Amino acid sequence: MDQKKIGIFFKELRKEKNITQEKLAEIMNVSRRTVSRWETGSNMPDLDILIEMADFYEVDIRELLDGERRNETMDQEMKKTVLKAADYDNEERLKITQRIHIWFIVALICALVYFASLFLEPAAPNALFDFAQGLLLGIVFAMIFIGVLMTGKDAKKLRNTKRRLLKKSNV
Repeated sequence: MDQKKIGIFFKELRKEKNITQEKLAEIMNVSRRTVSRWETGSNMPDLDILIEMADFYEVDIRELLDGERRNETMDQEMKKTVLKAADYDNEERLKITQRIHIWFIVALICALVYFASLFLEPAAPNALFDFAQGLLLGIVFAMIFIGVLMTGKDAKKLRNTKRRLLKKSNV
């Protein structure tokens, strides 16, 4: 898939409709900068936005992905299948985002308890208290590290690797 070619095609389609990047961004509910990235080929729209674009420009989604016009039109069955795939993808992203959100909340709570414990430090040295502080601090850093890993550009690869390893260990 040639993203530069696709970007040029997106720009041509927008110009044919005689609209600005700002107007298209408003229609697609994204930022103007996002539309610019699509048109330069540095980024691709999500699948559900591609479907909206195909409807808006009255072209086949395959034409958008190929970066050129075809004479065929997308049948309704194909469109439904692609929409289902987009919905599934969005649901998966939402689940992952919710999990990461919970991790960050746990990290925030542990950080608050840790900082509160700094002010409540006992007069005499206490090994249990020191252990609890270290544990809280460790949880904070671990949650932040996991959150950063799971929101990075290689997060999908990490999740797929984790799934493969879990499947092997369950066998």
